[in-house]
Amino acid sequence: MPTSALGLNRFVDPETVVSHFHLREGDSVADFGAGSGFYIEILAKKVGYQGKVYACEIQKELVEKIGTVARQKNLTAVHPLWCDLEQERGVKIVDGVLDVGLLINTLFQLVDKDVAVQEVWRTLRAGGKLFVVDWSDSFGGLGPQSVDVFSQENAKALLEEHGFVFERTFDAGDHHYGLAFRKM
Repeated sequence: MPTSALGLNRFVDPETVVSHFHLREGDSVADFGAGSGFYIEILAKKVGYQGKVYACEIQKELVEKIGTVARQKNLTAVHPLWCDLEQERGVKIVDGVLDVGLLINTLFQLVDKDVAVQEVWRTLRAGGKLFVVDWSDSFGGLGPQSVDVFSQENAKALLEEHGFVFERTFDAGDHHYGLAFRKM
């Protein structure tokens, strides 16, 4: 992977980013806004056969793609779910069952961020962790337009407003920020 020390930009690397989550064998994790499943393989590896990885996505064709990839790679921990994070009860996961929730390159896309954060809150158990990775800037036509970037400060304020306790920042590449929260 290119590094800043070489004068090149570092983008989000799933292995590196997931190492900050401290996942354990048997954890239940939801990737809210899983997209094409960029993280499912490494997440499934971390939670093992006893764990669950819910790949929550609103685009049905991407849910199907994730399912196909999971079957082809025998990722039995992966459960693709069609979900609408911006609708109350739009995530078909039972209340309070998740150990970890992920919002990776998703927060900036959400129109109703309040409902989305409430849905994440609802599905996490007490003491559960939430990790947010999002764009810190608009870079060379990749990611959001400058006006759509949802800043680290705004993300922290939004999540704290909804009862999450901020724990730490973590390195998520040159054009992303990483924030860790806990549901108390």
